[in-house]
Amino acid sequence: MAAIFQYKTVVGPSSIDVLRHVNNREYLRWMEKAAMDHAESLGCGARECLRRQEVWVAREHWIEFLMPCYLDDELMVYTWVDSIGNSRSLRRYAIKRGEDLVSVGATEWVYIDFKTGRPKVLPEDVHNRFEVVPLTDSRLVALGVTRGVRFQPHCRHD
Repeated sequence: MAAIFQYKTVVGPSSIDVLRHVNNREYLRWMEKAAMDHAESLGCGARECLRRQEVWVAREHWIEFLMPCYLDDELMVYTWVDSIGNSRSLRRYAIKRGEDLVSVGATEWVYIDFKTGRPKVLPEDVHNRFEVVPLTDSRLVALGVTRGVRFQPHCRHD
């Protein structure tokens, strides 16, 4: 169970826009994939949540673009849980091309009752599957991904 999840992706032609670089929507797609794959690796994926009639939904996303990416770039996408409360969690992301940090982001996720669509207190067994990794953690420092988004998200911990 990795507290800091990562996966590699290669920029394909469908990710390129009219300006000949990666379209902004792709960064969000990569962030969402990282979050979903990380949760799945911890036994909290979409199927497990739906079986329980509970699910994580995104409340807000923040993305800061630091450098453009291009066709055939090899990227490493990282994600980790920065904080977690009763029904909300702040997840951070970083995308690197080699040693260059090209994007950082964050998502505030809310745990909801699937039937009512209302926030639900996070069950203890789900809460315990996620290790909180603060931005100052030495593992993030070693990866070179400690730059937070310029606009600091303020995740409520209710």
